[in-house]
Amino acid sequence: MKRVLVAHALFPESFSAGTNKIEIIKPQKGAFSSEELASLIPTCDAFISMFNTPVPAHLLELGKKLEVISNVGVGYNNIDVDAATRLGITVCNTPDVVTEPTAELTIAFLLDLARGITRSHVIMQQNQERWGVLENIGTSVYGKTLGIVGFGRIGKAVAKRALALGMRIVYYSRTKQAETVQKEYQATYVSLNELMQTADFISLHTPLTPQTHHLIGQKELALCKPTAYLINTARGAVIHEESLIQALQQGAIAGAALDVYEYEPQVPAAMRSLPNVLMVPHIGTATRETRNAMAAMALENVVEYFNGNPLRVVNP
Repeated sequence: MKRVLVAHALFPESFSAGTNKIEIIKPQKGAFSSEELASLIPTCDAFISMFNTPVPAHLLELGKKLEVISNVGVGYNNIDVDAATRLGITVCNTPDVVTEPTAELTIAFLLDLARGITRSHVIMQQNQERWGVLENIGTSVYGKTLGIVGFGRIGKAVAKRALALGMRIVYYSRTKQAETVQKEYQATYVSLNELMQTADFISLHTPLTPQTHHLIGQKELALCKPTAYLINTARGAVIHEESLIQALQQGAIAGAALDVYEYEPQVPAAMRSLPNVLMVPHIGTATRETRNAMAAMALENVVEYFNGNPLRVVNP
């Protein structure tokens, strides 16, 4: 029987299928520490990690029996994939199930930024509200331009929702989409610079790669309208965090909404203190339904790998 190490105590129902073929080793609650993972991994054949579980080369080298890692999440920058490949370890992810909840959070961010919902809520809690007709003024999203950076599954899901809000869609990605796709989403392909210059809301949906690391920095932020808002539900390091803080402090952009951070879970004190930033602690896929689906898919990756049918491999 194959031994499968699971980094986090996920919902029990996530592992209802396929466990008759494998032995699951997971914490009772919370997550295994790095020391616990190091002591357990030498005896395990597979490892189910979370998107926030560091999987460095030295941990992989301890996994003398390790054949496959299945990451719970679409991103896998937490894993040293080069080291895994060198050691002959297959790495898989769980891409499809994260699409809808991440798109939902993106639109929630967009509406909150536009209408100041959280800001007004805090003011009400503090008994500091003002009830005048010209107080608490936000902006409409209808008729505004949404710039989507990365037009994959999540980018398209966001575009679909934004169209329902009456927004205009422009996008930038590595490759221009087919005309049929552009027509379906009423989306116009533009350069990154043009997107930054023209969009009222900018939403990031690109994976973190060497090419996208600090894709949005001082130069790009300087191109933005001072009324523009930036949303990041992708990966923190796609943005140069210090440049974003400066842009927000100086009023180069109107505000930002962040689910992810460059040095997560560390968030700069300067970022926390900004009144024009909406922050949440990486909740893009944090629904019970999605977490169950992600964990079940991660388990399926492991089971099918041992059945000789590898799925969702990122280092073929």
